[in-house]
Amino acid sequence: MKTCLVVDDSKVIRKVARHILEALHFKVEEAGDGREALDRCQAGKLPDVILLDWNMPVMSGMEFLRSLGSSDFAQRPKVVFCTTENDVAHIRAAIEAGADEYMMKPFDRETLESKLQLVGVA
Repeated sequence: MKTCLVVDDSKVIRKVARHILEALHFKVEEAGDGREALDRCQAGKLPDVILLDWNMPVMSGMEFLRSLGSSDFAQRPKVVFCTTENDVAHIRAAIEAGADEYMMKPFDRETLESKLQLVGVA
């Protein structure tokens, strides 16, 4: 079973993502900010994919992504940025920092499933 870590400070977004992902047969874990997500990644088995919010307290999505990239994991999880930031500069910055795909909020099952297929985990 594929695993996904949903990183978002919104409980509602995490709940919606969990519902969709579980229907797609993913095992889902959640983190409320980038620091919590990084701690989870460093402490145990890495997820296959991470859904990552941009704006969060404690550690932003970009800070998390840069930290993940500088870690010496044998195989880095796929990362799908999931945010309300939709200008080209934000998208370019996310991809340059190591994101594999980019998705706008709000999202639905069809959008999420297509992004997971694009990064090769669905």
